[in-house]
Amino acid sequence: MPGAFALGKMAPPEGTRIGAVEIDLGAYRGEDRYSDGDVENTLLDFVRRGLTFEEAIAEDDSWPVIYHLSPVRENLLSWYPVSRSASVLEVGAGCGAVTGVLCQNAGSVVAVELSKRRAEILATRHQSCENLRVVVGNLGDVSVQRRYDVVTLIGVLEYAGQYTEGLNPYLEFLRTIRRFLAPGGRLLVAIENRFGLKYWAGAPEDHTSLHFDGIEGYQRGRQARTFSRKTLIDVVRLAGFRVEECYYPMPDYKMPIQIFSDSAPPGRGDIEMHYPEFHQARFHLFDESAALDSIVDAGQFPFFANSFLLECSVEAGQ
Repeated sequence: MPGAFALGKMAPPEGTRIGAVEIDLGAYRGEDRYSDGDVENTLLDFVRRGLTFEEAIAEDDSWPVIYHLSPVRENLLSWYPVSRSASVLEVGAGCGAVTGVLCQNAGSVVAVELSKRRAEILATRHQSCENLRVVVGNLGDVSVQRRYDVVTLIGVLEYAGQYTEGLNPYLEFLRTIRRFLAPGGRLLVAIENRFGLKYWAGAPEDHTSLHFDGIEGYQRGRQARTFSRKTLIDVVRLAGFRVEECYYPMPDYKMPIQIFSDSAPPGRGDIEMHYPEFHQARFHLFDESAALDSIVDAGQFPFFANSFLLECSVEAGQ
């Protein structure tokens, strides 16, 4: 692997280590700009105590605990082929929901996380992973002197407008990400579908908690932006990537039970679960299972799938 991972212009402070995992604070600005609040202290306590997921939700079955600690989260990438010699850059690693499976499959993993508290949860949770390094800070403050075989953006792109400058922060962010990808490498982008069936059926928008907000063009919400399949592919291509495959985690990428793709689409009756109530009250405006069968019959599943997982490579000459 050429080069070494280096932080910005400032010399990093003496490293912090939790078990086998180094936590690098050289790019940390001293505040956590993204947080689920005090429940993260609960999460840190749970992982310090080594609780299983079942033990954790017996004490606190709130959505943040389920979301961050559920082993179902790993289904998103547990199947994805990663060489044991491969290097992985996990951008926006959160509390480490998929970090563990990346460490199991890859040779080395660098997890970049904006929040120091989340980084501590992640490192504590995976403290036995000798091939894991955690970097705390905004990716824009990190200078790179190497490229990675796999880069992941799991629930990250939709927040680019908050942390990236420019007229089109989503495009600029993806162009920055492109610099981190090695020749022949893969970028994996997981994000909700703005026109996912769950939203038509009465689920509030995941980020703004407003009903029909994405469908109406985000006229009220300001927290994040998701995309349709076409607009997502358009911005990825404009950033210099080639889409190798589009996958469709169901019921969504957060809690995937099944994963379909353009190469292996669902047939009538194949989808086992539509979008359940996880953390927000929602309407049930129609029978989603029946609607999904009709959508599949009409060949429109890619438009209405609740979320996407894009596998991308760098276009030749980029």
